[in-house]
Amino acid sequence: MMVQGKSPDEAANAARPSLVLVGAPGAGKSTVGRRVAEQLGVPFVDTDLLIEASSAMSVSDIFVTLGEPEFRRREEEAVAEALRTQRGVVALGGGAVLSAATRSRLAQHRVVWLRVSMAEAATRVGMNTARPLLLGNVRTKLSSLLDERTPLYDEVSSAVVDTSDRKLREVISDVLALATAPADRAEETQAVEDAVDV
Repeated sequence: MMVQGKSPDEAANAARPSLVLVGAPGAGKSTVGRRVAEQLGVPFVDTDLLIEASSAMSVSDIFVTLGEPEFRRREEEAVAEALRTQRGVVALGGGAVLSAATRSRLAQHRVVWLRVSMAEAATRVGMNTARPLLLGNVRTKLSSLLDERTPLYDEVSSAVVDTSDRKLREVISDVLALATAPADRAEETQAVEDAVDV
């Protein structure tokens, strides 16, 4: 079980939502989140989809026509609303943790960082034009994003699940174990070597 538990009890507060997933593009947040929610019998919410629904525009169109600052403003609002109202599994966009307000709000929730190596993320993302920040040299841009965001994912997460070079069912099993653990034991997971290249 490739799960790395992390520190204090309050970080694993089992308030609502039952679980929040963070991680880089290509980490598998939406795929894993949907499957975990199905297993738990709870709703699944992707905050990028909430933004698209409220804006009547795709994420890439918002970036192109309104710019990244406006997207980040809408993202912060969507995340705040999801954390207030959703009662299931919530997957955040890869850059949501850039907001200090969002990071503060996440302290009240059980947050799992789906960690992925740069090489694996680049393979999964490929030339996906729905990810505007990765257009062009995908590997270079991913490397830059990971350098900037990795400390933030670490800051907000109460547990880490490695997704690189692993079967989807293994990752889902690990996340389910964290989601169903009692709140005061969410951190008491099996430690593993912290040797993934991000």
